[in-house]
Amino acid sequence: MSIAEIKKNAEQKMLKSIEAFKVELSKIRTGRAHPGILDQVQVEYYGSLVPISQVANVTLQDARTISVQPWEKGMGAKIEKAIRESDLGLNPSSQGDLIRVPMPPLTEERRKELTKVVKSAGEDAKIAVRNLRRDANDHAKRLLKDKEITEDDDRRSQDEVQKLTDKTIAEIDKLVQAKEAEVLAV
Repeated sequence: MSIAEIKKNAEQKMLKSIEAFKVELSKIRTGRAHPGILDQVQVEYYGSLVPISQVANVTLQDARTISVQPWEKGMGAKIEKAIRESDLGLNPSSQGDLIRVPMPPLTEERRKELTKVVKSAGEDAKIAVRNLRRDANDHAKRLLKDKEITEDDDRRSQDEVQKLTDKTIAEIDKLVQAKEAEVLAV
């Protein structure tokens, strides 16, 4: 494996870390509604658990309300029960076949807790990126030990990986700040 391959591999893994972090942030609920909040809620459908999006149409009714329209008649009660029993703290209500899920406004205390959760998730993402940096540097050191590259190549590789790491961590910091601002906005 060459230095270019090591760098490319590290870069791809760091981009995947950022994507995973974005997914993690999307699960953190703010005062606004978005259909992705219900993605992890599972509902029983003919004996197996499936995401709500596979048995119903999940859309936004307004800024604070999600509407869930089941595709089959008997699924409404099961979907409503699954949302109520999830750890999201939501209280759905049925209106015929349509299920409305209002988003409760966040208290100031809950907003501060959520910013701590965002910071913690950001720190976890940074740790993952730093671990990727360490792995890339270890790989370059192994190449140096096996005399496949020179010490100058090793130093250049470490500098490039460090620049990549700094750029990725800066991106994570930006995402954390944006999510904190979103959580704290009333």
